[in-house]
Amino acid sequence: MEARGIEIAETVPASRKLQRADALDLLKKASRVAVAKGRKLTEFSGDNIASDEAATAMLGTTGNLRAPTLVVGREPSAGEREGLAPRKKTLLVGFNEALYSEVFG
Repeated sequence: MEARGIEIAETVPASRKLQRADALDLLKKASRVAVAKGRKLTEFSGDNIASDEAATAMLGTTGNLRAPTLVVGREPSAGEREGLAPRKKTLLVGFNEALYSEVFG
C-alpha cells in the first residue's frame, strides 16, 4: 500500500476475531463487496449486499472475518457532507491480485 501512496486510516489486528455481527456492520457501509477465496472471486452489489449469503462469504472456516479485509473509500469532510449522495465504499475481503490491481491501479 505504501508503494502506491495509499493511506491506511485504521488497522485492526486479526487477534480481535471479528465475526458475523462485524461482517454485517461492514456490509451496511458498502455499495460493492468482493470476496476472494483462493482463485474464486464472488461479488455482491445492489440488493444482495446486506444478505446472509454475503456475510457467510466473508467468514472463514473458523467463523471469523477473512483477512485481509479492506474498506476502500473515504468519509466526506463536514463541509462536503451537505447535499452529497450516499457514500460509496468498496469492501474487499481476502486477497486477489487482479482485484487489487483493478481497485488500486
